Amino acid sequence: MDYHKDRFQDASVMVFKNDRVVALFPANYVNQTIYSHQGLTYGGIILNSKLKLQVVIEIFKLVLEYYQNQGFTDLEIKIMPNIYSDLPSDELLYLAFLLDAKLIKRDTLSVIKLDNRLKYNKDRRDGVKRAEKHNLIIKEDDEFDTFWNTILIPNLQGKHNVKPVHSLDEIKLLKQRFPSNIKQYNVYHNDKLVAGTTIFITKNVAHSQYISANTDKNSLGSLDYLHDYLLSKVFKDKRYFDFGISNENQGRKINSGLQYWKEGFGARTIVQDFYAIPIANFKMLDSVLL
Repeated sequence: MDYHKDRFQDASVMVFKNDRVVALFPANYVNQTIYSHQGLTYGGIILNSKLKLQVVIEIFKLVLEYYQNQGFTDLEIKIMPNIYSDLPSDELLYLAFLLDAKLIKRDTLSVIKLDNRLKYNKDRRDGVKRAEKHNLIIKEDDEFDTFWNTILIPNLQGKHNVKPVHSLDEIKLLKQRFPSNIKQYNVYHNDKLVAGTTIFITKNVAHSQYISANTDKNSLGSLDYLHDYLLSKVFKDKRYFDFGISNENQGRKINSGLQYWKEGFGARTIVQDFYAIPIANFKMLDSVLL
């Protein structure tokens, strides 16, 4: 996380047992509120696989008590979607219930289970056919500069008046540090870059962090062709392909066009929850264990 440490006041904690780290909680703070780190897409508490529910409850109680002793009053936490866990890991959801947490946001992720893929809809199939007729070429390369500067940034600015979460320098630095976990796939038409996606790769999931194309994407079928290639060839042995969210307004609005495009590949919905918890509520955990 140190690549953007200047943007956040870090409040991460490590939990030890007999001088060994057994849990991590990446976090930052703003005023008197602790946030499940705002610089990370997916948050929560990272646990040693040997930890059982009783110990997880005790750990989270200790973490909240520590933050209260540091003068913090509130915690906003985001739950890691279960597709990213190696093991069943809903302890934090149960803790949110025990602590009278308030659900403040719920995003929807469009996900494909790659060993049980649904058929593409007609629009996606037609897009792939158009791309084949135009002889599009897909390359895995490190051409972030052209993708960022000529396609991604102008599209986000023009459509949503926003910038990519990562700057160009940041994504190149992350690629340098994690070469096997971040890959750029670009589509070329007559040697011109016309579309691309930046993929974040974990053990179980390939996630499209950024997807964008030039104004010819519909006539060329560039994004349909690219993602058919990724789903059918590059990541076919992963458990899941995650297109990410299509939400706006704290999860209460959906970009219907974007959602339709993702679901056209057979993606279906899982959710990511965000909760607000008064830190003083950690005392409620005293009476849980009999």
